[in-house]
Amino acid sequence: MAERSFTAEVEKLKLGAGAEFRGEGILAVTKALLQSGVSYVAGYQGAPISHLMDVLSDANDILGELGVHFESSASEATAAATLAASVNYPLRGAATFKSTVGTNVASDALANLSSGGVTGGALIIVGEDYGEGSSIMQERSHAFAMKSQIWLLDPRPNLPSIVQAVEHGFALSEASNTPVMLLLRIRACHVYGRFTAKDNVRPDFTLRDALENPRRATDRIALPPATYAHEKEKIEKRWPAAVDFITRHALNEVFANDAADIGIVVQGGHYNTVIRALERIGLADSFGETRIPLYVLNVSYPLVDAEFVRFCAGKRAILVVEEGQPDYIEQAVNTILRRADVQTKIHGKDMLPMAGEYTGAVVGRGVEAFVARYRGDLLATANGTDAVLAQRSEQALAQTKGHVHGRPPSFCTGCPERPIFAALKLVERELGPHHVSCDIGCHLFSILPPFNIGSTTMGYGLGAAGAAALNVKAGKRAIAFMGDGGFWHNGLASGVGNAVFNKSDNVLVIVDNGYAAATGGQDVPSSRADNAIRATRNPIEKAVRGVGVNWVRTLTRTYDIAKMRDTLREALTTREPGPKVIVAQSECMLNKQRRERPQRRAQAERGERVVRERFGVDADTCTGDHSCIRLSGCPSLTIAPNPDPLRRAPVTKVIDSCVGCGLCGEVSHAAVLCPSFYRASLITNPSVWDRLKARWRGWIIGFLQRRLARPALAAR
Repeated sequence: MAERSFTAEVEKLKLGAGAEFRGEGILAVTKALLQSGVSYVAGYQGAPISHLMDVLSDANDILGELGVHFESSASEATAAATLAASVNYPLRGAATFKSTVGTNVASDALANLSSGGVTGGALIIVGEDYGEGSSIMQERSHAFAMKSQIWLLDPRPNLPSIVQAVEHGFALSEASNTPVMLLLRIRACHVYGRFTAKDNVRPDFTLRDALENPRRATDRIALPPATYAHEKEKIEKRWPAAVDFITRHALNEVFANDAADIGIVVQGGHYNTVIRALERIGLADSFGETRIPLYVLNVSYPLVDAEFVRFCAGKRAILVVEEGQPDYIEQAVNTILRRADVQTKIHGKDMLPMAGEYTGAVVGRGVEAFVARYRGDLLATANGTDAVLAQRSEQALAQTKGHVHGRPPSFCTGCPERPIFAALKLVERELGPHHVSCDIGCHLFSILPPFNIGSTTMGYGLGAAGAAALNVKAGKRAIAFMGDGGFWHNGLASGVGNAVFNKSDNVLVIVDNGYAAATGGQDVPSSRADNAIRATRNPIEKAVRGVGVNWVRTLTRTYDIAKMRDTLREALTTREPGPKVIVAQSECMLNKQRRERPQRRAQAERGERVVRERFGVDADTCTGDHSCIRLSGCPSLTIAPNPDPLRRAPVTKVIDSCVGCGLCGEVSHAAVLCPSFYRASLITNPSVWDRLKARWRGWIIGFLQRRLARPALAAR
């Protein structure tokens, strides 16, 4: 169950020629694919293109009507390898995944695809995840494009430009027999806008035609001596063909070329940021009218030498706005202009940071410094209101330093993964600390407070592999974590299979929450939910035993802290040889709430009895020790003033975000903490019996409280 449904929005994909399409960037990409006559699409979810996969899944019926085959691939490598259908056949295909981790996984398939080249258009839609809000290591997709000679499109973040990039991407791929990578940053994926739609195109040559009329060409396979011919073909044929197509179709754009004797070269994806920076110093408006010439690289690779020479001719200096490092574009521009004997000064990383996200503030400072150096007269005549506001904003931000507390990311309220690490903390009280190898997924939050568990993470599904070197005889065993998404991605082979083959004695905990939760709640092979277009309900334990693991324990309720603690202790102390695997099952609370809340609401509206569990803390019993908070870290647990005037320590309080998972009480019981937690049942549309019980309980409690109050009154 994905975190968001697009069942209503996908109806817009049926719009015909001349209709106005309004919607989100990822919907526009899907519409562009259909307008371009795509035959097949494959992908693996990951921000910022997770919702693109959700749109494609929800539009599966529409795709089927057009003869388009869609697959939710097992990994990015699988998705990239799917493009093999475009090598010998005139089939347009697309693969989509997250960069750069996804591109890392797919690199083998991408290298082979680009070596032999393609016949049909092959488009790789990559969600670029670079910047402060990224969840991965900071790398650029640009390097992959250059390494394997895959053309890189980076369109301006508006719907018409994105749609044109998809359409031109297929045509460019076919014109140069080269796969094309389309870069979509998070703002492009979620930008809202409109464009004039075209009719969807049913492929003339279908996948069925390919199956019934097979073709082969051995010179397209990456095998010597063909690989040497491929390299020569890339330079002598494919590159010139790509440059010719880019030039003839004016894929790159120039704005206000004669406005000044300086200019800015910008990646298409950062066009809006540069325009905003110019607007804030009075040199552009919100509609893109600029007083500084701009050369917008909607194609970041390959660069077109002739276009650079024309843009720079007669200009004193240019500023290259290129996010991330190394400065590939800036270095290439230096080479292009010096070979052409153009003496325009080139600035870039000397006025902008070498690395890090190019936010509006960062680009604004760099652009202003560049203009001030060469055309200070433009700044003197510009409207400085925005500059004053920007300065005040920075001053206000500086004043907050030291006063705003850091908020490290943590597990969601009620997350079934939190009790796993709470149990491990209890085990480490007995057995001491252990080396813990982490994995990619929600469970990686264990490295932060309050758990502080985990030493390394090497990649998606590589938790067990990250502990492989520690497979030696010692007084302790290494512990590895892996999610169900990572397990099916590649962990079964690289982690579990490797552990069996090398006779590992370590412990692996597979966190099975029923979904690829960290990427938006998509189904995986072991999901317990029914899926009309995918095969689910494939148990992880069965797969683990299938590759040779003998010691396997499956816990179907992670909130049972005592059982989880005992199972971890057993795995760490048993004398049985071989890898020990614990499958810890409980449904992702976010997905559970998304499913159950509408059901409860509908039941309540029908007048049916609905019961919801909530937990609380008896302030009179709470000692103010707060061990419950330190051992669970639940966001619903906080502190409140002590109601007892004789006690100063604040008490624990459960706030309204509580979802009734019961972890706080379980932790208190397993850790032998205070008995201050209580459970309450909130009943909507109570029955007659419910009302009678409530009155009876109220009378008894009131009677007992009055008895307790009598001695105190008598003492007065």
